[in-house]
Amino acid sequence: MTTKRPYDPFDSLKNYSELWEKQINDFIYLWTNNTEFVKMSKVGTQTQSRYLEAIRKNQETLAGVLNIPTKNDLANVATLTIQTEEKIESLEEQIWDLQDSMKSQSKEIESVVEISKEIIKLTKQLKTELVKTKKELADSKDIQNELQEMKIELSKLNTFKDEFEILKELIEKDKRDELVLTGAGSSK
Repeated sequence: MTTKRPYDPFDSLKNYSELWEKQINDFIYLWTNNTEFVKMSKVGTQTQSRYLEAIRKNQETLAGVLNIPTKNDLANVATLTIQTEEKIESLEEQIWDLQDSMKSQSKEIESVVEISKEIIKLTKQLKTELVKTKKELADSKDIQNELQEMKIELSKLNTFKDEFEILKELIEKDKRDELVLTGAGSSK
């Protein structure tokens, strides 16, 4: 069996292009290795740069007269636009930071308001308790006064009891004496 490769047009094209590239590179090397060519290209380049500079100046002058923006003006505008965008982004970040701090402060304010509500509620409860305590104190004073009056009445009753006991004893003594007298008179 033969190992014959099929015809590939790309392979042929590659070989031709490599050959052609080598020949062109040799030709360019011969030209650039020539001092006269280098001198002539230097003069041509200098002349072209002078003409380009004159054309640029004339364009800028004409653009200034006609009030048309130049390449430099557009570059300046682009630079200013970029700077403005950076400043806007910086301001946006500052606004976001302010919003975040405002949110945290509003949360703190809400917590303070909640605590204040609780304090007000407790104060109201304490006030009602104070009113109840004052009422109970007044009631206890009334009860104390009544107890004092009852104590006085009891002491009067005790005095009355003592007097009653004395009277009772006297009555019994009188009865005994009467019995003794009646018993002595009947024995006579």
